[in-house]
Amino acid sequence: MMTALKNKMRMMGLKARNVLTNQSGDQMTGWLIVVLIVVVVGAVFMTLYQDSITTIWNNIVTKITSLLS
Repeated sequence: MMTALKNKMRMMGLKARNVLTNQSGDQMTGWLIVVLIVVVVGAVFMTLYQDSITTIWNNIVTKITSLLS
């Protein structure tokens, strides 16, 4: 599953690069596509790894709290 996701992300990156470097295309549209891809990938990442991120964040906060007290 991860390799398929990585391949899809790589292909989206290549397509976005082609849109951005295309001289006849609209640059604003290209940047909007890039922003959309970043938002979607970030949302998927946060959904898949939300528990891990929460656990790591809580461990960091606990460590800092224990060092300060």
